[in-house]
Amino acid sequence: MSLRAFVAAPAAQAILAQGAAWGLTLGAAALGALPAGHPWLFAATQGVAAALIARWMGAPPWWWAIHAVFAPLLLAASTWHLAPAWYLGGFVLLALFYWSSYRTQVPLYLSNAATVAAVAELVPPDRASAVLDLGSGIGSLIRPLARQRPMARCVGIEMAPGSLWLGRLLARGLPNLSQRRADFWGESWRDYDLVYAFLSPVPMARIGEKAAAELGPQAVLISNSFPIPNRKPDFVLDLPDRRRTRLYGYRFGRPRQSGQ
Repeated sequence: MSLRAFVAAPAAQAILAQGAAWGLTLGAAALGALPAGHPWLFAATQGVAAALIARWMGAPPWWWAIHAVFAPLLLAASTWHLAPAWYLGGFVLLALFYWSSYRTQVPLYLSNAATVAAVAELVPPDRASAVLDLGSGIGSLIRPLARQRPMARCVGIEMAPGSLWLGRLLARGLPNLSQRRADFWGESWRDYDLVYAFLSPVPMARIGEKAAAELGPQAVLISNSFPIPNRKPDFVLDLPDRRRTRLYGYRFGRPRQSGQ
């Protein structure tokens, strides 16, 4: 990985922002700009500095909040007097379910029942078809879909081992569903009639490129909440749920109209 690519990575930017904020805050304390014996003031100052640096670096707004509360939470945790095993256990648990989120910027999202029902309407109930769930998590979409469409071959791909294990456990007894640990970038999408993605804005341009290169003329890509940039969807489904879910549908095998 080049130095430029490393610095552009979200995890590297977070480390740089925190490191710079710690340096500035320690420097201010050493110069007497921060009064001694006030750890909460020190932690709050470090948090504000980290948030401002992250904003200056172009980090998304949710990172500002994470940076702002990081040092205060460390200070609060130091007063709880928990055994080190609790912190290790929490880290392991988060790692199992957010395995590569630091690199992909794709968190664990759960699809709701309204989304399952809408996607099921796009899968024929009376003939065989193939459905692929990219980053299937614990199977919140692909598992109920496999139950509702027993003639469909349903496949979920997930990298996080904790999510995959739980998804497999919950899907016992579904012969038409398989869930495996793999990188969906390295998988072929050519044999699927429907590909579902609930990821984040970050990979959507690349998702569109891969779908255009591999999906057949009758296949459809459904993206939950995050559209493909610079491409007009073939249809949009607005769902009547509390979060007002929007599904973007794309058919790449059809000729594009002018201006799309």
